[in-house]
Amino acid sequence: MREALKEAELARLQGEVPVGAVVVCGGEIIARGRNTTRASASPLGHAEIDAIGRACAHFHNERLGGCELYVTKEPCTMCAGAIIHARIKRVIIGARDTKYGACGTVFDVAGNPRYNHVPEVSFGVMGDVCGAMLSDFFEALRTGKKTATGLS
Repeated sequence: MREALKEAELARLQGEVPVGAVVVCGGEIIARGRNTTRASASPLGHAEIDAIGRACAHFHNERLGGCELYVTKEPCTMCAGAIIHARIKRVIIGARDTKYGACGTVFDVAGNPRYNHVPEVSFGVMGDVCGAMLSDFFEALRTGKKTATGLS
């Protein structure tokens, strides 16, 4: 999770919502991702999508069976769908997302037994740190503190 937090910090410094993700296989980080929605002007620029895409490119395969995804914030429905389609074995989540979380907090896309693949989901790994990073970012946006968000 520390490596995912590094990616989240890089996103924050670029003015993005600070979310980071890493894909781990066999104890080795094979892909990293961070939010890029603002820079890419695309709603697809989520950290999980970035990391999953890079991991698939690493293996030249759309399936990531046996891999784990560490992510600083609970995946949304889009990202949970990508996790299922990629057949990621386990998702380790820092902070819950009480507005859009799709791994059990608001929706349970990732835990839906109707799908042919249901990843194991774990919450709370460094959750305080992950949650504080997000809270601080949004508080800074509300109060106009551009330096805290990386915006200039």
